[in-house]
Amino acid sequence: MEAKVKRNDLRVESEVNFLFALAKAWEDRKEYGRAWHYYHKGNSKRRMEELYDPVETEVVNDMIIDVFSKGLLEKNADAGNADPSPIFVIGLPRSGSTLIEQILASHSLVEGTSELPYVTRITRSLNRNRADGINYPKAVAELDDRHFVAMGQDYINFCQMHRTEGKQHFIDKNPNNFPAVGFMHLMLPNAKIIDARRHPMDACFSCYRQLFAKGQPFTYDLTDIGEYYLQYQRMMDYWHEVLPGRVLTVQYEEVVTDFENQVRRLLEYCGLPFEEGCLNFYNTDRPVRTASSEQVRQPIYTQSLGRWRYYEQHLDELKEVLDPLLARYEQYQGIGPDDQS
Repeated sequence: MEAKVKRNDLRVESEVNFLFALAKAWEDRKEYGRAWHYYHKGNSKRRMEELYDPVETEVVNDMIIDVFSKGLLEKNADAGNADPSPIFVIGLPRSGSTLIEQILASHSLVEGTSELPYVTRITRSLNRNRADGINYPKAVAELDDRHFVAMGQDYINFCQMHRTEGKQHFIDKNPNNFPAVGFMHLMLPNAKIIDARRHPMDACFSCYRQLFAKGQPFTYDLTDIGEYYLQYQRMMDYWHEVLPGRVLTVQYEEVVTDFENQVRRLLEYCGLPFEEGCLNFYNTDRPVRTASSEQVRQPIYTQSLGRWRYYEQHLDELKEVLDPLLARYEQYQGIGPDDQS
């Protein structure tokens, strides 16, 4: 593969694929310096192909916070569709959301689906035919209970095609829904919302190590990833402030070190009786279409904790961006390279 990436006739997509594959191959051999070389080169080339503006992300989040005020949420406290079947799993990619989905989908009353696009589809529907140019999120301020009920029903209807097992609950594991928690709450007030969270350094570097099939354009630059995590933290802090108790935060590090208690906590939040099958999630036979598909076929393990430390000498840029948050996560620093097998 190293010979192939030196060729001049490779398309960028093929070259990036080879670079990430080489990085993983050297990482598996514990040659972390060589692995970093290829991770960095692959990400740099992929970033040049992506259209991502971190300033736009911040501006949109500013608007969401402005619109979804405590007053708006209290005014519409009794609005929305009462259907309790959805379980949303949100967060950053590579932060344990697939593991949470697999645990819950191992319950007899819960069906796993996929990373569904329908929350975004519904928010974008508010942008249509507006001569005044008012779009989501500002358009939400004009809506009333009838609209929220209808949009909640639209969401349920869209998801129906994915619910092939007819179970009482289903999971929508689209991590990018986290800025829309307020909107999800207004249209589906009885849905469950679970925030899959991971130590910032581990979460961000795990994204950087991953070549995503599509989407996640912020993951190919360390500064972009760090700033995106800051925005994620900002939004989740805001939702906890204006919707206290509405979202369950599940810390990946606690799941893998205190597994049964965290499983019971998850099930209790979802109003589900405990089932032993949730502890044996790796035996559940269902399609998993995310980057963590192999990991959720294994019993719980701790080898991913603190993996960023293998590359710490290269991550000063990321550390600097995340510095305002790191003290909050000190207890989840993870296992260092010298402690892992």
